[in-house]
Amino acid sequence: MTNLNILIVEGNDPRNNEFFVKAAKVSCSENLKNLVLKLEPNSKIKIINPANDNETKAVLGNISNYHGIIFTGGAMRLNDMTDEIKKHLDFASNCFKYENKILAICWGLQVCSTVAGGKVAPGKNGAHIGIASDIEINDEGKKNPIYKNKKLKFTSPAFNYDEVCEIPNGATLLSSDKINKVMGLYFRSGKSEIWGLQYHPDYEYWQMLNLSNGRKDRILQNNHFDNETDFQNHLNYIKEEDKKLDFKNRTCEIRNWLNHLL
Repeated sequence: MTNLNILIVEGNDPRNNEFFVKAAKVSCSENLKNLVLKLEPNSKIKIINPANDNETKAVLGNISNYHGIIFTGGAMRLNDMTDEIKKHLDFASNCFKYENKILAICWGLQVCSTVAGGKVAPGKNGAHIGIASDIEINDEGKKNPIYKNKKLKFTSPAFNYDEVCEIPNGATLLSSDKINKVMGLYFRSGKSEIWGLQYHPDYEYWQMLNLSNGRKDRILQNNHFDNETDFQNHLNYIKEEDKKLDFKNRTCEIRNWLNHLL
């Protein structure tokens, strides 16, 4: 497979982008771009931010040029419903009017699910802080191309406080863990088909450790851990899982989605 044209939709506002670049050494969109180019070096990639009206207008006018669209993760939360968040929702809605193949990761899943009629709320069972343990692929997931050759139970980089609490009508649940029932989701909306992941096959654990440390005060203030010792023990657990992480299995969903584009 060569010469794919991929559109990547940045999920962060400028303030959070600055934090991600400082902690993870790259923005969400550039991080995904780097991974796609590692898997498919001849790909042509365009990055836009939905808050930029000129960028979205130009892209929507030429949307048929793209083989696929990736909505990235990000640190915004839908319940805040700022003007910028409304633009993310509006852009996804406009994308759904066309025959697009969409990969929606973390924040991207929440945006696309909301536009398709689902609901997002703070996670009832807590949050994923840097890691999601023992994600299990269900029977529907075993049949879906996004999980081809993926281990049926796996641990992955992840970071989210919110979850899809109601899936869109007609959506198919593909995977779950003890924190979030919706970890993998497939659905169609308008003319588009969407694969959504509530975890990060695009990130490495060292990036999640840096993001966790950068948010430590807020994480402790919000009682995600009983104390700083518990928080540090959690980071040590991530470090141990990092030793087991396999690039091919971690990024399997990205590869499978790229294979599905042609």
